[in-house]
Amino acid sequence: MTDPWIRRFVPAPDAATRLVCLAHAGGSASYFLQVAKALAAKVDVLAIQYPGRQDRRHEPCLESCQLIADGVFEALRPFTDKPITIFGHSMGASVGYELTRRLEDTGVRPTALFASGRRAPSRNRDDRTHLLDDAGLVAELKLLGGAGSHLLDDPDILAMALPAIRGDYLAAETYRWTPGPKLSTPVFAFVGDADPKVSLDESRAWAEHTTGGFEFRVFDGDHFYIDTHAKDVIAALRQHILGEHIQASQAVRPV
Repeated sequence: MTDPWIRRFVPAPDAATRLVCLAHAGGSASYFLQVAKALAAKVDVLAIQYPGRQDRRHEPCLESCQLIADGVFEALRPFTDKPITIFGHSMGASVGYELTRRLEDTGVRPTALFASGRRAPSRNRDDRTHLLDDAGLVAELKLLGGAGSHLLDDPDILAMALPAIRGDYLAAETYRWTPGPKLSTPVFAFVGDADPKVSLDESRAWAEHTTGGFEFRVFDGDHFYIDTHAKDVIAALRQHILGEHIQASQAVRPV
């Protein structure tokens, strides 16, 4: 089974549970290769490849988190026969929230939504990075850092990557929450203590969006704290998924 949205870098067809990983603005499925390797065999890691980048670079970007969530939701339909955990970083957390809404609407309750490096859906900022010229956009990306940011110095790579980066920033910065029922899925909010894109209060506000339990964790670091704390984040995912999937499977049914 192949789908342009889904990458299974280390297929684990016999795993009892699945982890869906959603990248940041400008990110790609390959960002989660380390996660897939670390959880191999016990967890089937489905890394999501958004349109507009790498092997999907000839497809137009989807310029809203809701549209991206729609695409991911359709791609995941064949994979909802087992418990699913959602992990999203930055823009990916907003996509993950919208995805979780769609799953719950069809009777599929993820074991958890891990919302990393992103303010709660009801907290808005008037960010306009997507309106900057190319030089300004690149300067913003370098300021945030993150694994692979040095590649922006390569003009060929930059030319290929900029359309997706700009489209993703448009989706992330113009995302606005539509009020509705709270999630029943538990939410784990992770954030770096020096993240310029989300304050601790903005991250903690994820608690307002679920009735299913909430945990808040602060790491040393900035927006890409997950690069320096990858082992800790993976350990948290492992602890949750492998400790919860048997119980959670009773509450999950296919779309």
